Amino acid sequence: MWFVFALVALLCWSGSDLFSKIGCREPDDKLAHLKMVMAVGLVMGLHAAYEIFIGGTEISWHVIWTYLPVSLLYILSMTLGYVGLRYIELSISSPICNASGALVALMWLLTGAETTPAALAAVILVSVGVIGLGVVESREDDQLRAARQEASNYKYAKSWLALALPIAYMLLDAAGTFADTIVLRELDEGSANCAYELTFLAAGLFSFIYVVLIRKDRLIPKLETPKYVGAAFETAGQFAYIYAIADEEHAMYSAPMIASYCVVSVLWSRIFLREKLSRKHYLMILLVVIGIVILGILDI
Repeated sequence: MWFVFALVALLCWSGSDLFSKIGCREPDDKLAHLKMVMAVGLVMGLHAAYEIFIGGTEISWHVIWTYLPVSLLYILSMTLGYVGLRYIELSISSPICNASGALVALMWLLTGAETTPAALAAVILVSVGVIGLGVVESREDDQLRAARQEASNYKYAKSWLALALPIAYMLLDAAGTFADTIVLRELDEGSANCAYELTFLAAGLFSFIYVVLIRKDRLIPKLETPKYVGAAFETAGQFAYIYAIADEEHAMYSAPMIASYCVVSVLWSRIFLREKLSRKHYLMILLVVIGIVILGILDI
């Protein structure tokens, strides 16, 4: 069952990537990342209310405080990721961010987790593919980059910040995922998810106070709509993710698989954002797809 939840998370989070990119890519909107936090916080808060008052999910301050370190790692990583969307293409930032799955798999191997040769090969393929996409970007010739970006409405230049922000996301997200599997040993998955969503709601409220009340920035519906669509996908993906990662026996498989949602994000960016890719990019994507198929077969 972990494979189904992981696949749903993969598809939803790739949709979140696309709409978050659309909502945060304007270079003149310096507060777009906080507006994105507001959108995600609102949608997650509504979902948490549904789960608590209608779904009957139990929540308490003990659960919220126990899960708080994990929640903060995820929220901080996502916020940095939203900032990074202004400086680099989605087809590049998403793979770099989601190399976190490879780090999680490495962490589990270092703790002595047992695995089969086929599963290990699948994890390696996914990890190499995800990391390889970032490597291709860092070594790409400037003239080839310019030619590749001709069809797009947005141009991006190489900068240390463009790569530093996705890398920071990767490290924080890996730490959050690893901590997640440990904390969920004593918490119910549904309660933990509600705790995370309520914490994100608090982050959204703080962002609203800063953006609207202190900075007095305007919220334009046309520009904000993609953020809320992305937030809806993010919330649905998180719901599926929490159940996938709770299966500790398969955590070292589900983490890199879910992280590979960047493969679908690359596809969406090519179709809807017109971000053209090179053959090397597609080669790395192929490795990830093969790894996902192997992980799915092993679960049958």
